[in-house]
Amino acid sequence: MKVRLLLTAVLGVLAAAAVAVPAQAATQVNYAALGDSYSAGVGAGGYDLSSGICSRSPRSYAPLWATNHTVSHFTFVACGGATTTDVLNTQLGGLNAATTLVTITIGGNDAGFVNVVTSCILGTDGFCQWSVDDATWYADNVLPAKLDHLYATIRARAPNARLVVLGYPRLFELTQTCSVFGLDLAKRVALDNAADGLARVVAGRVRAVGATYVDVRNAFAGHGICGADPWINPTTWPITDSYHPTATGYRYGYLPALVRVAG
Repeated sequence: MKVRLLLTAVLGVLAAAAVAVPAQAATQVNYAALGDSYSAGVGAGGYDLSSGICSRSPRSYAPLWATNHTVSHFTFVACGGATTTDVLNTQLGGLNAATTLVTITIGGNDAGFVNVVTSCILGTDGFCQWSVDDATWYADNVLPAKLDHLYATIRARAPNARLVVLGYPRLFELTQTCSVFGLDLAKRVALDNAADGLARVVAGRVRAVGATYVDVRNAFAGHGICGADPWINPTTWPITDSYHPTATGYRYGYLPALVRVAG
């Protein structure tokens, strides 16, 4: 009888341990947030002055997610203006075998996002379309290899991490009229089409490496520039905030999209 009771007690302790240890491990997240301005939180304001020209904001989706989860280590190195090459050269130092989650938005600057928007604001409809076509050609023919190399390098540096790549929203609502300077309907259609083309390319490369792609276009639908409740800045000051999500866009557009895949 005593032997049976002792055996029961031992089994109970082992069962409890088997349940408790994985549950505890599952809550420990070592998170690295990489990428460009859409990861750094450009457009949201409240920038960390120590981040300098990178304009990292605590209102971006990455720090918001980290604040609401049990994160053992948080590396926030995303930087406004970053390209795939910049990420490779300056943002991967904190990745290692202990990293469990990596998020990133990247590719827009490689494809010349800023120059395309500027061309559309200042140029004719035809010049805007030419700029979009040129960026789309680059996204289709040059960007895939750059993304493949970057994702492979992240995987090599952080072999135990889940890689989550977030996309970009369409910038505009396609209303017939809009008070935004220099951007008629034809230009807004062209720029939204460019966003769709970039999303197609990035999503394809992410899936090719078995990572997770998060499409935020539906999350921002109805909240583009020219809409009744915009979550994206039009031309504003500081000028670098222009055509980036507002703090509301990061909190209610990007953050829920990340939560849906990362918990």
